[in-house]
Amino acid sequence: MPREKYPKPLIFPTPSSTLYMFMWLPFAIPLSIYRLLLGIIVYYKYGLAWVSFSGILINLKGYNISNTTKSVTNKGVLYVCTHRTLLDPVFLSMSLRKPLTTVTYSLSKVFEFMSPIKTMSLTRDRKKDRETMQRLLSEGDLVVCPEGTTCREPYLLRFSSLFAELADENVPVAMNANVSLFYVLEKVPREFTCAGGKCPYEVANYIQRELGETLGFECTNITRRDKYMMLAGNEGVVKEKK
Repeated sequence: MPREKYPKPLIFPTPSSTLYMFMWLPFAIPLSIYRLLLGIIVYYKYGLAWVSFSGILINLKGYNISNTTKSVTNKGVLYVCTHRTLLDPVFLSMSLRKPLTTVTYSLSKVFEFMSPIKTMSLTRDRKKDRETMQRLLSEGDLVVCPEGTTCREPYLLRFSSLFAELADENVPVAMNANVSLFYVLEKVPREFTCAGGKCPYEVANYIQRELGETLGFECTNITRRDKYMMLAGNEGVVKEKK
């Protein structure tokens, strides 16, 4: 992607947008609490209907919900999701009407506690993260976001290939920018997985291309590190003081 198409390093709000934000706050806070309680208390089967009353409309396309059995290797299904917002795995879990586990980076303990689905923090250590995700897959279905960070631009960041080494059953999930419509695609054919002889990078590129074509987004070589270097001048990792 040419550099002139990159997002601007910093975008400051205009006075009018700042005013609108503060006008919305009295409505946003109780609405957020209502939606949070629904996610925690209400059973998956009914949560989606109640959430729709709060103004959230979700359309799910392309996947047979009943087709979610474990693979022949007795592992869970791995859902490979584009990363538009932090709530992507939550909405996917509600839409499929089943509990899912998701892995995160640098999510605060407060948000982990409030999350209506199980979350597990990764370390960005490839060996440790692989062991963590393999263990979670042996316990049930797992959601991963190979972009490594959220991206709300009309393109996809470079996918990490780690997920491709973990499961035989990969289901791509294409979220659109405003989370009003997303596509859960059919499972990746076995011949395009590591179990079928492909290397992890080929699997990651194949799934990224499928998701990009579904959303009409361009696939790029921009990585998570590139994004933070453009926006903040660092690699997106806060170094601990010794």
